[in-house]
Amino acid sequence: MEFLKTLHIEKTNLGVSTGANWIKSTGENIDSYSPVDGKLIASVTGADKDAYEKVIHQAEEAFKQWRLVPAPKRGEIVRQIGEALRHYKEPLGKLVSYEMGKSLQEGYGEVQEMIDICDFAVGLSRQLQGFTMHSERPGHRMYEQYHPLGIVGIISAFNFPVAVWSWNSMLAWVCGDVCIWKPSEKTPLCAVACQHIVQEVFAKNKIPEGVSGILIGGRDVGEWMSNDTRVPLVSATGSTRMGKAVGAAVGARLGRALLELGGNNAIIISKDADLDIAILGSLFGAVGTAGQRCTTSRRLIIHEEVYSNVKDKLTNAYRQLSIGNPLDEKNHVGPLIDKDAVKMYLDAIEDCKRQGGKFIVEGGVLSGDGYESGCYVKPCIAEVIPDLAIVKHETFAPILYLMKYKGIDEAINIQNGVPQGLSSSIMTLNLREAEQFLSAAGSDCGIANVNIGTSGAEIGGAFGGEKETGGGRESGSDAWKAYMRRQTNTINYSTNLPLAQGIKFHV
Repeated sequence: MEFLKTLHIEKTNLGVSTGANWIKSTGENIDSYSPVDGKLIASVTGADKDAYEKVIHQAEEAFKQWRLVPAPKRGEIVRQIGEALRHYKEPLGKLVSYEMGKSLQEGYGEVQEMIDICDFAVGLSRQLQGFTMHSERPGHRMYEQYHPLGIVGIISAFNFPVAVWSWNSMLAWVCGDVCIWKPSEKTPLCAVACQHIVQEVFAKNKIPEGVSGILIGGRDVGEWMSNDTRVPLVSATGSTRMGKAVGAAVGARLGRALLELGGNNAIIISKDADLDIAILGSLFGAVGTAGQRCTTSRRLIIHEEVYSNVKDKLTNAYRQLSIGNPLDEKNHVGPLIDKDAVKMYLDAIEDCKRQGGKFIVEGGVLSGDGYESGCYVKPCIAEVIPDLAIVKHETFAPILYLMKYKGIDEAINIQNGVPQGLSSSIMTLNLREAEQFLSAAGSDCGIANVNIGTSGAEIGGAFGGEKETGGGRESGSDAWKAYMRRQTNTINYSTNLPLAQGIKFHV
């Protein structure tokens, strides 16, 4: 495929890099199969402990130089990375689509998110601002400033194989940090391609080797990073189970963990909703990326007066979905990432039925021409009560649960009644309902929307959630502060040394 050649992807690739230097390793061989057609795309050699140590050492040495480059100059490098991504948007978007399985438009959209965060980071590079405070002591000035933190370890998931890395790395780079990326072993080629693109820019600007490192591998690589005191911040995106393990390991050494984990996102559909908007937002939220977004809409909480109408409209919309090769733009839904994901999807359907759920749009695995990979499934809908165990569990697949409510307080309680707290939405034209949903007594999620769905966050806002979603924030707003160390400074320009709290000390 031509896009693989453009991105310098070979049949066999090394998966450990300090930048321009790709390191040989005795780590496991990782084969990347496309869920689109089941074919082997290419193979990658993962990291062993010796290769890991080389990457860490090179990153430590690079940090000593990179932290001294003025932040606006670091921003200029990121600006050039954004230009390089614009140049490679088409082939990289196709690789994302082919290796992960999301639609081609979503693949292009993910690369556009990378470009957008580059633009954001360029502006940020001139705004890494602290505060100036008034000192209680005469002849003193007090202020805060932010310094580069060091090595940032980035653990990313398969469902957004390039965007989430860029949310972290572009901010970390303008902050003066160096980055080591452990991508999902399910989408290793996307990481290899990104490293080639970034290194072109770094080489042109004579950036030190080690500012961008890659460590492809399994769980052990993530464990090495999480337990390594030389990595002050580990940013991990993925399942709650994984995040708890990372958080425990990093916390045990008093490091920093930035966790963006699972979601079990709900849309409340009020009797005062614009149903056309509500149906469209619910449909895309539930089936986009085949339900494999952390912001996927998994629960619809529908007012009893419009329940039947919403159910009928949504059922009709599901009948019109086209499922197939995501590189074909006429298809709405592509495959799940692999057969393990298909098994989890089927197990969730059976669990739902055993617990009393009633499917109004049946699920199942598709077979025949075009579905040879065995990873294509039918988006399905079940009617449930809110307290079912399966409803409180995040299944990374296109399964949507419908439930009724009578009053807004009940709806908000149902929305909040799950362990996860990432994204949420209410569809209503009632101002009081909207404001209550956004109030301290409303949604307990990190993201709360009105009249848009749960997915499709913009890079300008901090992205993340509460409870078992982990509490971390990536991307925009003031998320950059997580990548820096904060320092309070006091300067005495007087001829005296007044002590705090008026203490007298004579020598």
